[in-house]
Amino acid sequence: MNTSPKLPSLLLVGGGRMGSALLAGWREQGFSQAVVADPSPEAARLAGPDVTVVPGPDEIPGGFTPAAIVLAVKPQMAAAALPAYARYAGRAVFISIMAGKTIHAIAQLVGCQAAIVRAMPNTPAAVRQGITVAHACNHVTSGQRALADMLLTAAGQVAWVEDEGLLDPVTAISGGGPAYVFLLAELLEQAGLDQGLPPALARQLARQTVIGSAALLAASDEDAAQLRINVTSPGGTTAEALKLLRADDALPKIFRAAIQAATDKSRMLSA
Repeated sequence: MNTSPKLPSLLLVGGGRMGSALLAGWREQGFSQAVVADPSPEAARLAGPDVTVVPGPDEIPGGFTPAAIVLAVKPQMAAAALPAYARYAGRAVFISIMAGKTIHAIAQLVGCQAAIVRAMPNTPAAVRQGITVAHACNHVTSGQRALADMLLTAAGQVAWVEDEGLLDPVTAISGGGPAYVFLLAELLEQAGLDQGLPPALARQLARQTVIGSAALLAASDEDAAQLRINVTSPGGTTAEALKLLRADDALPKIFRAAIQAATDKSRMLSA
C-alpha cells in the first residue's frame, strides 16, 4: 500500500520530452491531480486517471486550482502561450524549465508579482538521473520553494543558486553536458571501428565503458582526477593515450573554450 503523501494539483504547460519526463516522475511520487495543456496530438498519450490533457488554457476544467504551474514550452513560444496563465499569479508558483528565459522576461508575461522559479534540468531526467539547478525570485515563499524542489527532484538531483546569472554556465555544463558525453561515446565507437573491431562490439565497448565509468564515479568517494590516475599505469597503454590527449594542454583548452562559448550563447539568448 502506498502511504506517501499526495502532492497538490499541478498544471503542466507543454508535454514534450522534458515535460513528459517530469510528469512520469510525479506519477511515481503519487501526486493527486494534474492537467497538461498541449495542443499537439501526441500529448494525448499522457492522459490517464490522474492526468487530464487539454489543448490549451481555455479548456482547463473549471474549478481546477493548481499549486504549481510548470512551464515546459519552447522559449520561442513563450510570448504567445504564457499570458493566458497570468490568472494564476498570486495563487500558484510558476516553475519554468525554458532555456534562456529569465525571470524578468517570464514576469512580463505572467505578472510582475508572480512567484517564479527558473530551473535548468537536463535530459537524463528521462531516467530519473538528471540534475536540475534552480533559482527562485523574491516572491516565492518558503513553501513554494519546497514544492518546487519536490517536483524537480522527481527527475533527479536538485541544486539551488542565489545568483540567477549562474544558470548560464549551468546551461553550458549540465544542460549541454549529456551531448558531450554522447560525443565521447561516438568517438570511442568510431575509434574502435578504425582499429578493426566489429561494429556491434565497438558500440558495446563504447557504451558500457561510459556507463560503467559513470557508475564508478557515482559510487566512489574519490574525485574524477584520482579515478583517472587509478586507471593509468605509468608507462602503460592508457598513459600513452592520455599523453596525446593532454599534449600542449590541447584537450583542456578546447573544452574550456567550448564551455565558454556555450555560456556566452546562453547569456546572449537570455538578454
